[in-house]
Amino acid sequence: MKIVINPDHEAHAPETELTGGGIAPAVEIPARARTILKALEVAGHRDIAPFTDHGRAVIERAHPPAYLDFLAAAHGDWTRVYGDSHAVPFVWPVRSLRQVIPRAIDARLGHYSGDGGTPITAGTWQAAYGSAQTAVTGARALTAAGPASTPVFALCRPPGHHAASDLYMGYCFLNNAAIAAEDLLAAGAGRVSVLDVDYHHGNGTQAIFYHRGEMQFVSLHADPADEYPYFLGYADETGEGAGEGTTLNLPLPWGTDWEAYAQALDRACAAIDRFGPDALVVSLGCDTYKEDPISRFRLETEDFTRMGARIGRLGRPTLVVMEGGYAVDALGANVAAFLKGLAGG
Repeated sequence: MKIVINPDHEAHAPETELTGGGIAPAVEIPARARTILKALEVAGHRDIAPFTDHGRAVIERAHPPAYLDFLAAAHGDWTRVYGDSHAVPFVWPVRSLRQVIPRAIDARLGHYSGDGGTPITAGTWQAAYGSAQTAVTGARALTAAGPASTPVFALCRPPGHHAASDLYMGYCFLNNAAIAAEDLLAAGAGRVSVLDVDYHHGNGTQAIFYHRGEMQFVSLHADPADEYPYFLGYADETGEGAGEGTTLNLPLPWGTDWEAYAQALDRACAAIDRFGPDALVVSLGCDTYKEDPISRFRLETEDFTRMGARIGRLGRPTLVVMEGGYAVDALGANVAAFLKGLAGG
């Protein structure tokens, strides 16, 4: 299995985040990627290489230039006003306010963000850009190998599935899965499915592809009535216009174990089979693990092997893009277990 890594992820190293009404140590930290890479090396993976830079144009397929310009300049603009600290929004253009973009960096942060718990640091743009290029490099490897390709794993950090076309939130700045899916389409795939198995709904991916008939988005996640991102991911969201019927959300209750999860995964895989994609992108979040600090599912490490095996039986050229998972001590083992199952091991 080819594995693409993002060495630039180290540049994004937030120390704290706003959560639960206070400031707490950040959970989306460089140790996440380090422990995954170490576990893959221990598991015997040898085809591991850094991303190739394919330029900003591949990112602009999913994100408008104005948003990318904002992300690239945000921390510098913040520093000129507040000094060298994490850039964090505190005001948003909510429903009763005008949707304009003032000059002030505080206002621009609010305009382009969905929460106050996703800090921008001096190295965020470098890391997020590298994460997107990691996903594209993985997509190019899958395309080059053709229909009989083995799975490719893109070790992306920071994650991406909460990022909409011009919105960052949930530790996500650029939507790596969407960028990779767009690259697969540009390379000739007629249809692409994104299967999101992160604990949290991939609201950004859904939003980007909601009106697209050639893109399918299928997600298993904690019920948004109880869990972040709260405002998207309900079962009645099925797509609109040309995309009607191409979105499938399978919200699950707190406490979901493998038995219940497996049933939902079977429904998800059946929907993908019916759609008949030429390629599959898996947004892999291991925060479904029973000891994840910000999640409430009950999957065991061995369940990730079962999950990977079930997805592998779809028989589609598959790119796996790393998303969440914050039980750092177990994260590497969980990712390695999933990839083992996906590869038929």
